[in-house]
Amino acid sequence: MQKIFPPTLHDRGVIARWRAWLPDITDATPVVSLNEGSTPLIHSPRLSALVGRDVRVFLKYEGLNPTGSFKDRGMTVAVSKALEAGARSILCASTGNTSAAAAAYAARAGLACIVLLPAGKIALGKLVQAIAYGAKIVTIDGNFDDALQLVRELADDPAIAIVNSINPHRLEGQKTASFEIIAELGDAPDAHFLPVGNAGNISAYHRGYREWLTLGRATRAPRMIGWQAAGAAPIFHGQPVAKPETVASAIRIGNPASWSLASAAVAESGGAVDIVSDDEILAAQSWLARHEGIFVEPASAASVAGLLKCVRQGGECHAPASGTIVCTVTGHGLKDTVTVLDRAAALAPPVPAKREAILAALDEN
Repeated sequence: MQKIFPPTLHDRGVIARWRAWLPDITDATPVVSLNEGSTPLIHSPRLSALVGRDVRVFLKYEGLNPTGSFKDRGMTVAVSKALEAGARSILCASTGNTSAAAAAYAARAGLACIVLLPAGKIALGKLVQAIAYGAKIVTIDGNFDDALQLVRELADDPAIAIVNSINPHRLEGQKTASFEIIAELGDAPDAHFLPVGNAGNISAYHRGYREWLTLGRATRAPRMIGWQAAGAAPIFHGQPVAKPETVASAIRIGNPASWSLASAAVAESGGAVDIVSDDEILAAQSWLARHEGIFVEPASAASVAGLLKCVRQGGECHAPASGTIVCTVTGHGLKDTVTVLDRAAALAPPVPAKREAILAALDEN
């Protein structure tokens, strides 16, 4: 006998779940979805203990979206609106995650996808995704900022829709993560830590928190604390970085498209933008995997690296002395495995398939 589940047990994606708070979505909008969103909010007991006994830390694990990153939230709205507008192709510049999401949602919608990638600056796991989903990929001799400028220059064709975060529909979709956090916690957190690259996500979360505060569905909006890699920290330094460098490729951006929006979010929330080194990012990535069983790509670990930095510095830093902190971890670790493999010790040679040999090998480790 076929088992019939109640509709409430089948989450049909960001637009279906949060349509009432997505004013750009109308009855005429053809919804393109891969059942994105509804990602887990995971309590982190060890991080909570490190920060202090009166603090609860949660991890918003966006790596469990369909293409493995938070970009899917915005892409479902951007591609749905592109299809509604009659676009035949979508176009993006990307450090990796945007290209994967754009290619997947374009495939779902029956649209062509054109991706501009900085040569040698994208994790292979993300490049593989864009290839698998059938994107038309052009690598350029330049960085992400160069690629985004070229996308802007190619935007005059009405048949092509840009789906970078300069597209306002992207941030509308991404703000829904705030709704999920409030719905699960019963209120907004006291502080929210996020990685910052192109700066759209910190802007989107703040927008969602403020909207639900205004509607009375939350009693507060959190302080938004953004973390940039030290080698790619234009907002922290207050000026563009011509040649950003960091192991965290997803936030290797020198002139963020949503800079002004992010600055407003930080100012309105009483938050801050700070920096973490590559060593701190990689240490946080390893710590999170080994202590909480959560594997994220390097850029995602920037938020946790920032929290651990606050713990080391003592005092309040950017972390409240009590209450709730949410750290968004933006992408799955399988997106970028090279950094882990590079740091891992070489595997020992094989041993005989005997019990004694295995026990001896374990003793050596």
